[in-house]
Amino acid sequence: MTDADDGTWSIGELAGRAGVTVKTVRYYSDRGLLPEAGRSGGGHRRYGPGALVRLREIRSLRALGLGVPEVARALEDERRLADVVAGELAGVARERAALAWREASLRLLTECGPAERAELLPLLGAAALPPGPDEVVRFWRRSLPVRLPAPLVARVLDEVVPVPPDEPTPDQVRAFARLRALVGDPRPERSPRPPLPGERYRAAVLYEGLEEAYGLAGAEVRAGRAPGGRDALDCFAGAYALALGEPDSPAFRRRLVGLLGRESTAVMARYWKLVVPLLPAGRPALGLLHHHLTEALAVLPAS
Repeated sequence: MTDADDGTWSIGELAGRAGVTVKTVRYYSDRGLLPEAGRSGGGHRRYGPGALVRLREIRSLRALGLGVPEVARALEDERRLADVVAGELAGVARERAALAWREASLRLLTECGPAERAELLPLLGAAALPPGPDEVVRFWRRSLPVRLPAPLVARVLDEVVPVPPDEPTPDQVRAFARLRALVGDPRPERSPRPPLPGERYRAAVLYEGLEEAYGLAGAEVRAGRAPGGRDALDCFAGAYALALGEPDSPAFRRRLVGLLGRESTAVMARYWKLVVPLLPAGRPALGLLHHHLTEALAVLPAS
């Protein structure tokens, strides 16, 4: 039986059936991606139908943007294929987000005036696309008490650090650029002061209590009411009282109003103003909840 009669193909015949060049078949074959059915009497490679199926799979994966190393891993087994495809999907999502940020950044530059454009250009050029939240996270890690439990720190960061949206508006690009500039300012006075320093101050107790108070106040906002109702306010004041080891009383609340007033800083007021457009719809900013609870505390002392 000759090679032509044994159901196998030469490299040229395989190339013709697949609609590719001989060079392409040889390239993938040299990398071990195409199974050989054997060799001809002259030592030339012969290929069976499995090689044609594999070649079509390779071409499909390459057409989807996979590099040759990724194709090789994907063809090892079904599990590897699923892993490679998942990785490629994540990469496509990153590329789409980067393109959306680029488009929104360009739109922002076309919409703003010369003075604002001069301000924003260096800020926009200083970040990758899409920008990450790392600088904002570092800002808060420097600002939070050092002995907070790690799970509590993680919950705080989830609430106070905005996640850059995948498809931003020009306003969101502006806000995030200015936010990064704000938190990246190295001057010491740019960092928020720790609340209520003192020997009896228990930071974890305070932050856990405030977490509950902000949850109650946020529920009021989502229900269409102003934050600062009795339950949220009692929880808010009670968190400070418990953290300081003092009873919650009218006298304590009057003193607390003064302490909170000294705690507030211009940088944090600006931080929360910039964060608002970056939050999902219906999610109130913690800084604004804190502000409303503080104001309510000043006009509604404990009975």
